[in-house]
Amino acid sequence: MKGDLTEGSVFKTLVRFTVPYFFACFMQVFYGLADLYITGQFNGAAEVTAVAVGSQIMHMITVIIIGFAMGTTVILANEVGAGNAKGAAKAAGNSIVMFGIFSVVLMVFLLSLAPGITAWMNTPPEAAPDTLRYLVICFAGIPFIVAYNIISSIFRGLGDSRMPMYFVAVACVVNVVLDYIFIGVLAFGSAGAALGTVLSQAVSSVSALFVIRKRRIGLVVTGRDLRPDKTVIKRMLSVGSPVALQDGLIQVSFLIITMIANSRGLVAATAVGVVEKVISFLFLVPSALLSAVSAITAQNMGAGKQQRANQSLGYSLAVAVVSGLLFSAFCQVWPHVLIRLFNREAEVLAAGCEYLRSYSFDCLFAGIHFCFSGYFCGMGKSYLSFVHNMVSIVLMRIPGAWLASVYFPGTLYPMGWAAPLGSVLSSVICISAFFYIKKNLTFFQKRYKVF
Repeated sequence: MKGDLTEGSVFKTLVRFTVPYFFACFMQVFYGLADLYITGQFNGAAEVTAVAVGSQIMHMITVIIIGFAMGTTVILANEVGAGNAKGAAKAAGNSIVMFGIFSVVLMVFLLSLAPGITAWMNTPPEAAPDTLRYLVICFAGIPFIVAYNIISSIFRGLGDSRMPMYFVAVACVVNVVLDYIFIGVLAFGSAGAALGTVLSQAVSSVSALFVIRKRRIGLVVTGRDLRPDKTVIKRMLSVGSPVALQDGLIQVSFLIITMIANSRGLVAATAVGVVEKVISFLFLVPSALLSAVSAITAQNMGAGKQQRANQSLGYSLAVAVVSGLLFSAFCQVWPHVLIRLFNREAEVLAAGCEYLRSYSFDCLFAGIHFCFSGYFCGMGKSYLSFVHNMVSIVLMRIPGAWLASVYFPGTLYPMGWAAPLGSVLSSVICISAFFYIKKNLTFFQKRYKVF
């Protein structure tokens, strides 16, 4: 099997898997920002707003798709760890069929809702037509977005995080080139940005399929593997559904916090928006660790090497804490360096620095519960990740942001603590669950059929 994660140094295995995933995520964030930047170079506020609103919706949809795809990664990795080549092929085949149908249904559903979504986002009237065009084109390209993420999840389940990085690199380059052609040369506006995104995903998906056909990846999928198997599909959905639902609701919570910030005026709204962009980059390390730990844990649990899975969690926590401390410390001393990358207005800069100083501690605490979430998903207990995130959102993040805006209207610093405190609560729940499961592992294996 390709990419064995059950042998060799645990730390080196973690790094070898995490680094390519980090760069893949970085490039995805980069070319999303490139759409906005290039649109702004050739168009006015209406087109820029359309791309900003549309890309926010597409980011939410993509996050949900990636959540569902986690089920493929975990189940496939478990079969690989157990040395079950037929089981791995069946998991991959069923994923292809299930998500192929899902992509078409999702495309039709979203296209029918495009006008309603444009209105629901309170899009300014001047930007509404461009936003609708952007969404319609992107929704029509949903099958390509799903295809890329499912193929990438299969590679990661096999222990290979490098090929998905290469695929997204291809998409990144193609997207930037097409943006300049469609937006700059042909003056398609926001529609050009959407076309660039969809076609770049299509090229990436075709490249991935070409690689699968031309090189040995340690997995042979036959026609028999494409026949739907209720047991396999149920296993994948039991892991992927809680992650998808959790990630979708997290994105909704971000939208609610944005609405709270918008109610405080233009300066606060702009500052919060800028900080969210900064945080999206700082969170790439925890996100990469989550994916790495889930794949490593799943393979090693399949191979009966629980101790090695626990070691991967320990190393990932160490990396998360060190990187989180460094990020947080940097933001206490030089927050203006990061804020100025997106906005240089004095009022926005001051408000953004306040918000980032407190919010940046989430890089530390979120890193902790991200690692545990990856571990729980790898063991087939992704419902625990869903539970701790929902508790955090309902009890701390949203009410904390609202209360801070009510009682501290003159500063964004208290509001910035809502996210870190929510992550502290999540981390406490995760640590408690980890030790409880460790103490009662035999019971959980029998009762919930843990790997």
